[in-house]
Amino acid sequence: MTVRAIKAEERRARLGARHRLADPADTVVDVAQALVALHGTDPASVHLAAAARMRVPDVGAVERALYDDRLLLRMLAMRRTVFTVPAESAPVVQAACSDEVARRERRKTLRFIEQAGLGDDAWLREVEEATVAALRARGEAFAADLSADVPRLKERILLAEGKAYEARPTIANRVLLGLAAEGRVVRGRPRGSWTSSQFSWSPIEAWLPGGLPRVPAEEARAELVRRWLGAYGPGTVSDLKWWTGLTLTQVRKALERIAVARVELAGEDGYVLAEDVEPVPDPGPWVALLPALDPTVMGWAGRDWYLGGHGPLLFDRNGNAGPTVWCDGRVVGGWAQRADGEVVHRLLEDVGAEAAAAIAAEAARLTSWLGPVRLAPRARGRSPVEAELVA
Repeated sequence: MTVRAIKAEERRARLGARHRLADPADTVVDVAQALVALHGTDPASVHLAAAARMRVPDVGAVERALYDDRLLLRMLAMRRTVFTVPAESAPVVQAACSDEVARRERRKTLRFIEQAGLGDDAWLREVEEATVAALRARGEAFAADLSADVPRLKERILLAEGKAYEARPTIANRVLLGLAAEGRVVRGRPRGSWTSSQFSWSPIEAWLPGGLPRVPAEEARAELVRRWLGAYGPGTVSDLKWWTGLTLTQVRKALERIAVARVELAGEDGYVLAEDVEPVPDPGPWVALLPALDPTVMGWAGRDWYLGGHGPLLFDRNGNAGPTVWCDGRVVGGWAQRADGEVVHRLLEDVGAEAAAAIAAEAARLTSWLGPVRLAPRARGRSPVEAELVA
């Protein structure tokens, strides 16, 4: 059987169309469904990723979907990273990734509390149950509120002993993080603006009546892989392992459970869904300014076909993507917001006069849209290009 080769140009065409960059979406839910999940460690990235892909970007519409209609929710999921996912996808993500994250985080928390002499597994479970009960009584609360209700949340643990960044935080955040990973509580509306990282908390039942339906883990992993291939395919086993945070064995078993076709990607084995083998049309020219940690730039482990050699200039030392400039499925530069609010950019290659003008217009549009809002890295360092632009 002949294996079809899918070249970089076709992969870029798929990216432009399926990630709603060449064909903008009407709602943030449409965007999240197209991308499987929106990166959410930096609270601003959800809004910026949606704004880059919506016909009419609207902070209010995103907040309504998140906090009023509750069509989206933040989860500690793939790669132990916070993602914002469509509520309908939450059971799949929970069983495929979050349950294992929860087990690992619980073991870590137990080590911290035992080293601090606070107690054992039974002690932690008592604190967790008391925290959930207090949260249900309040309906929604910040960590400080819950600590007033459950005094043991104020107990302190030692992190990074002997390091320059040694800290003694209270256990409140560890407990809430663990409960969120287990799918028992969910991050709610932040204090202040949409760039704030100080989230309130709610019982999961406030978002999903009855809680998260249980899905068998292998079934969920197969479904998550199927959704990734529909949005990001073609991709390699390494891409899937990296994005999902699953083991190679789990990825291969998931692929065996769904209908896929093997393709060639620059000499490597790749996969697409069996019904998605045929070539796709070019969506036409497009440009975009995507935020740091955007799902598209972080979507694959192998990035040469869209990133080229620009990675060292656009990623921080820990492998986190900074803000990127895109043209027709390729990363061609970086951008940043200066202290006065102006969005500025630097092109790393010649894109032609027409595309350069479109990129400049997009930067001006983003400056206007952000208005008085000021962006700052929270979960990462600045990329070299970003640091240069704001200097």
